Amino acid sequence: MSRFLPDRFTVLLVCTVILASVLPIHGVYADWFNVATDIAIGLLFFLHGARLSRDVVVAGILHWRLHLTILLTTFAIFPILGLMIGFIPEDILAAPLYAGILFLCVLPSTVQSSIAFTSIAGGNVPAAICAASGSNIFGMFLTPLLAGILLSTTGDAGFSWDALESILLQLLAPFIVGQILQPWIGNWIRSKKKMLAPVDRGSILMVVYLAFSEAVMEGLWHTFSALDIGVVILVDMALLAVVICITMFGSRALGFNKEDEITITFCGSKKSLASGVPMANAIFSGQSSSIGAIVLPLMLFHQIQLMACAVIAQKYADRLKVKKDAEVAPAAA
Repeated sequence: MSRFLPDRFTVLLVCTVILASVLPIHGVYADWFNVATDIAIGLLFFLHGARLSRDVVVAGILHWRLHLTILLTTFAIFPILGLMIGFIPEDILAAPLYAGILFLCVLPSTVQSSIAFTSIAGGNVPAAICAASGSNIFGMFLTPLLAGILLSTTGDAGFSWDALESILLQLLAPFIVGQILQPWIGNWIRSKKKMLAPVDRGSILMVVYLAFSEAVMEGLWHTFSALDIGVVILVDMALLAVVICITMFGSRALGFNKEDEITITFCGSKKSLASGVPMANAIFSGQSSSIGAIVLPLMLFHQIQLMACAVIAQKYADRLKVKKDAEVAPAAA
C-alpha cells in the first residue's frame, strides 16, 4: 500500500504550492529570492557534475545501442506523442497546460529514481547510470531547442537564443566545473549524499515557490478548474502508459536481454523534475508563458511515474526471484 502513497518530496512540493497560493512572494522580495534561486540551481548542477564518475561515462559509451534507444525514446518518441496530444480540443485541454505537457515531453530522463528502480528490478545498473546521466547532459542542449520548435506550433514562444544562453550559463557551466573538479572532490561528494540532499531538493522547491507565486499573482487558480487538472492527470497517465509499452515491448523486439529491457523501460519512460523545473525557469523567464502552468503537468507526471514504476519494478523483481528459485531447486535436488 505504501508504494501508492506520495513520497516525502512530493508532500513538500504540494506544501510549497499551497504556501505560494496563500503567501506568494512578490516585489523586491521576489527579486532577491530569484537571485538566491539562481545560485541554488547553479550549485545543484555543480554537484551533478562533481558526482558523475568519468569511468561510468567511458564504460557506458560502449553500450551504444542501449543508450541510443533511450535517447530516441526521450527526445523523439516522447515529443511525437506530445504533438499527437495536441489533437485534443482546447476546450478539453487548456492551451497553457498543453504547453506544459509539450515541455514535459522534451525533458531528459531522471537520474536517481531511474537507477533506483533499475536496481530494484534487477536491471543493468551501470548502463542505467550512464544512460540517465547522458540524457541529462544532452538535455541541456536538446530541451531548449526542442521546446522552442514544439511550442512554436502552439503559438507560444519559439526557439530563443537567450534561453539557450541561460541554460548554458546557469546549468551547463556549473556542471562542467563540477566535472573538472570531480577527480578531486567526487568521492567526497558521493559520500556526503545525505548531507547534500537538501541542496538538490531545496533548489527545486525554491523554483517551484517562485514560479507558483508568480502564477498565483497572474490568477493561475482562477484560470484552471479542478476539471482541467483532472484532464492533465489523465493525459499524463496515458502518456506514461504508452511510453512504458513502447520501451518494454520495443526493447524485446530489438533483441535486448532482460536486464537491458529493464534499463530501457525505466530510463526511457521517466522525465526529470530535478532538471525540468530549473530549465523551465531558465527557458520561460520573462516570457508570456506562465511557468506555474508549464511545470504543473510535470509535477503531476512526477508522482504518477513514481507510483507506476514502483509497481513495475516490484513485478520484475518478483519474476527474477521466481526464476532464481526455479534454478536453485534442481541443483539442490
